[in-house]
Amino acid sequence: PPLSRWLRRHRLPQPCAVGATGAPRLWPRPAPHTCLPWMEPAEAEPAGGEAAPAGEGDGESVPRTPVVVIVVGMAGSGKTSLMHRLNVHLVETDKRVYYMNLDPAVQGDTPFSANIDIRDTVNYKEVMREYGLGPNGGILTSLNLFATKFGQVLELLAKRAPQLDLVLVDTPGQIEAFTWSASGQIFSEALAASYPTMLLYVADTPRCAAEPSTFMSNMLYACGMLYRSRLPLVLALNKADAGPAEEVLSWMRDFELFQEALDRQTAGGYMTSLNRSLCLVLDEFYRGLSTVPVSAATGDGVEELLSATEAGAEEYRSVFLPDLLRRRAEQRSKQEAKTKADLSRLREDLGIAAEAPGGAGEGEGSAGA
Repeated sequence: PPLSRWLRRHRLPQPCAVGATGAPRLWPRPAPHTCLPWMEPAEAEPAGGEAAPAGEGDGESVPRTPVVVIVVGMAGSGKTSLMHRLNVHLVETDKRVYYMNLDPAVQGDTPFSANIDIRDTVNYKEVMREYGLGPNGGILTSLNLFATKFGQVLELLAKRAPQLDLVLVDTPGQIEAFTWSASGQIFSEALAASYPTMLLYVADTPRCAAEPSTFMSNMLYACGMLYRSRLPLVLALNKADAGPAEEVLSWMRDFELFQEALDRQTAGGYMTSLNRSLCLVLDEFYRGLSTVPVSAATGDGVEELLSATEAGAEEYRSVFLPDLLRRRAEQRSKQEAKTKADLSRLREDLGIAAEAPGGAGEGEGSAGA
């Protein structure tokens, strides 16, 4: 069915809902859920006026805070548990944090108090039933629907931004549904255009230490996300209390140790040779990568992880923001050139259309004469 019909059926208004004060509010959640208090429009305007829309302004328009941390990783790596541990630690240290949940398939309440929750907008099971989709297709479609209203999320965030230190964003365990989809790119680029933004890749330390090939798969994913997003990336070796994180770190420091681990796991062959070659390729990636062993269960390494996020925010301003501004300028120049070309063609078409009736009238007058 058309998208408009689906939105009406699930009580998602097509135009932006406007409150009494004129400030946009997030559209309501499908029944039986109700709107949360944080959805109501804020009366106070942020200091310094409205934030510049994504894609406009210069480097000075991007504030130093809040720092947006997008938490990504394989299913079962402990992303949500780590978010809960960060929540507990940040509350104890009196940090002002905003939480966003972009996983529509979460069952029950999240272990952290999500200020913005995709489930308040999109009913994941209804999407699967309506379009005849499987779990992955339902997650991807839910993210796409939420992306159409992400501008309202940015407006809500802009009103709270002057009072925030961090924004933590939880993502689906189906990592490809977020990192390689158009909606995931919209989320990350929109946030990066407005605030210092970085990726926090969570890896399962026991599984990586047990199988060098699993470790290599995680590193390839992390490298691909860094290349695609063009944002700072911090690697969190989660569950460090249950696995030898130091062994994984030694593989990253010395590729020969990783090759010895491969030899112990396999007796050779194509995969061993491929993993060795990939390890050499990723050696430069490891050198610029901030890696922190952490435990969501015990809280070990949380302070070091937060320090790494602060360093990532500085890296964003010094390295990634200039590249972002350059790409913005290139995009604007291309759009302006395209607009000029379209207007030129339109003028030519209108000029031809205006001359045609006159020409026809002259021809008729000549014929009559």
